[in-house]
Amino acid sequence: MATPVVTKTAWKLQEIVAHASNVSSLVLGKASGRLLATGGDDCRVNLWSINKPNCIMSLTGHTSPVESVRLNTPEELIVAGSQSGSIRVWDLEAAKILRTLMGHKANICSLDFHPYGEFVASGSQDTNIKLWDIRRKGCVFRYRGHSQAVRCLRFSPDGKWLASAADDHTVKLWDLTAGKMMSEFPGHTGPVNVVEFHPNEYLLASGSSDRTIRFWDLEKFQVVSCIEGEPGPVRSVLFNPDGCCLYSGCQDSLRVYGWEPERCFDVVLVNWGKVADLAICNDQLIGVAFSQSNVSSYVVDLTRVTRTGTVTQDPVQASQPLTQQTSNPGVSLRRIYERPSTTCNKPQRVKHNSESERRSPSSEDDRDERESRAEIQNAEDYNEIFQPKNSISRTPPRRSEPFPAPPEDDIATAKEASKPSPAMDVQLPVPNLEVPARSPVLTATPTPKGEPAIIPATRNEPIGLKASDFLPAVKVPQQAELVDEDAMSQIRKGHDTMCVVLTSRHKNLDTVRAVWTTGDIKTSVDSAVAINDLSVVVDLLNIVNQKASLWKLDLCTTVLPQIEKLLQSKYESYVQTGCTSLKLILQRFLPLITDMLAAPPSVGVDISREERLHKCRLCFKQLKSISGLVKSKSGLSGRHGSAFRELHLLMASLD
Repeated sequence: MATPVVTKTAWKLQEIVAHASNVSSLVLGKASGRLLATGGDDCRVNLWSINKPNCIMSLTGHTSPVESVRLNTPEELIVAGSQSGSIRVWDLEAAKILRTLMGHKANICSLDFHPYGEFVASGSQDTNIKLWDIRRKGCVFRYRGHSQAVRCLRFSPDGKWLASAADDHTVKLWDLTAGKMMSEFPGHTGPVNVVEFHPNEYLLASGSSDRTIRFWDLEKFQVVSCIEGEPGPVRSVLFNPDGCCLYSGCQDSLRVYGWEPERCFDVVLVNWGKVADLAICNDQLIGVAFSQSNVSSYVVDLTRVTRTGTVTQDPVQASQPLTQQTSNPGVSLRRIYERPSTTCNKPQRVKHNSESERRSPSSEDDRDERESRAEIQNAEDYNEIFQPKNSISRTPPRRSEPFPAPPEDDIATAKEASKPSPAMDVQLPVPNLEVPARSPVLTATPTPKGEPAIIPATRNEPIGLKASDFLPAVKVPQQAELVDEDAMSQIRKGHDTMCVVLTSRHKNLDTVRAVWTTGDIKTSVDSAVAINDLSVVVDLLNIVNQKASLWKLDLCTTVLPQIEKLLQSKYESYVQTGCTSLKLILQRFLPLITDMLAAPPSVGVDISREERLHKCRLCFKQLKSISGLVKSKSGLSGRHGSAFRELHLLMASLD
């Protein structure tokens, strides 16, 4: 008898070069799990079919990097938001621009389609949430309440509520019919990156950079449970279609959680890095991640993952009507969403409108159509997906075949799947793009001219040190192999030098820590600055940034010159720390500084006021110096550009 082949639980499906420059956003089609849309710094939106190497369609029209994309439920419309604040909606079946929506004053950070009507919600770095009517090409309502960038928006399954997550550590629930906020859910201690409604019950899940997932009861408006100890910031969560569990895309793993009580059912190693989006199709979970211009897709076989759907239900619950049963056996019942049951309750879909309704005859729309194009790169795949002969049966099909799993011992197959397709340089919508024939992982991030190369924070090397400086020079012409003794001798030489550097750094940190234990934060920061080692300053600021109450005005006068150095550093972690510290200073002290400088002189002698005024003047002078640097870097692309643009908005009052 032949030995059965043991297949993998999770595997890498493919890796593609999605854009000529960095990928800044992507989304999976949730209905099919087979359609992928990517937005890039090249101002394009590209559409792909999962596990196929060629780009189906490339959408142009944006004049700044595309930072958010979203597909509607039938996967016939796509909306994309750019760095400039503009929003464009394309009809994929007609292959043309449908609407251009203007109104936000900063980056579009999040988008979502209403599940039934022709509405789009947008969240921006300007802290506003807008609800747009696609048919009338206008803003229906603006929701205000967040104090920082809105990172995620989700409509409830019945389309009556809108949940928003923001960098201000809060989740808010908005009533679309009343046009007001229903409730605010505090509790997270870091920016909230993602929210997701339970598919059936009045339950909401939120994931944050504080490495926690919280579940909220939408009837009682209180926390149900909190899962802590995630391996990294939570960026992507998804409920199982039947609501039995929650999947969390963690750093290099998939975790399966339950609530009431909170528990982890399973952990699957996937090695997908920072996964950006998840979808489920045919009992397979599809995950996509991007790094620079590359996009990778992964598959997890959910039939081999432990979930709660197999738990035997209590006989009392089994006797209840089906619509009243909860997905977690043994817990209190919640209300079920009331979805529209007939087409009479739904607004008519855009695709059923007349041509005059779909495209306004205004000159503005004509200009939009001239500026925006849908370049079909692969006519065969486009016709198969967006223009099937039978309009009722759409492709990618709802019951498409699952992706075959590679055998556990098939190493060659796994290696082959990890390579990008050699045909990609021909099929990409941007000409003259060369794809490296060797490893698909790029080693350098493209940067604008005149900017130093940014060294990623996640690199596998010591920060601030170059390993090559401590190793002997390798002479390529001589291929003679070293004997063990010679190799060990050379390693020891480099090791001794490295030990000296690390010992010195450890000594500096001990010096700062000794002062820190006395409780004098200002003196400890002064000692770190006096050491003249930016790595020590970064370590100290990373601690101070975690507790905003530690910041005082006299501390700002010492830290601001160091922040200016950090913002000009070539190390990504240094720049991130500098941006975080500067943001805290601007939020806490900029109103005080401007008010003090604008206030009339006091009558008499007030020594404490004079000292405070002197510190405010010094901080103002330093902030003015930094503002020029921030403005010059606000045009950068990617995460750094977004951080600098946010700082530029906060520093607008300095001008």
